[in-house]
Amino acid sequence: MIDWARAGDVVHVHSIDRLARSMADLLKIVADFNAKGVHVHFHKESMVFTGDDSPMQKLMLNMMGSFAQFEREVMKERQREGIAKAKEKGVYKGRVKTVDDAAILALLSAGKSVRVVAAELGVNPSTVQRAKNASKG
Repeated sequence: MIDWARAGDVVHVHSIDRLARSMADLLKIVADFNAKGVHVHFHKESMVFTGDDSPMQKLMLNMMGSFAQFEREVMKERQREGIAKAKEKGVYKGRVKTVDDAAILALLSAGKSVRVVAAELGVNPSTVQRAKNASKG
């Protein structure tokens, strides 16, 4: 999107946390837009960044971005805790495997390539590679 933006454009973003997942990314994205003469408007926070921002606006962007990053990290932590508790109870087992590793290894040992095995079994080549690597180590 940054490549397509032209001077005078305005990028409308619902909320700061929708533009970037980390503080560093947020500051870089806003700076890149502003360097091209593009304004960034965050609707939820009622903030507009033009590149000619006051120190107070920069402080607000940093604070709001930090809160958004903190909130995301807390959500991820709670999710991990919830999954761990569910696993302890035997409720959460993860996604059901679509193909058995033994089937993958049998086709690989028959001399077929990773891509051919993936195509035959209808899985992604990375799935085949993962099974191959797991069998080695």
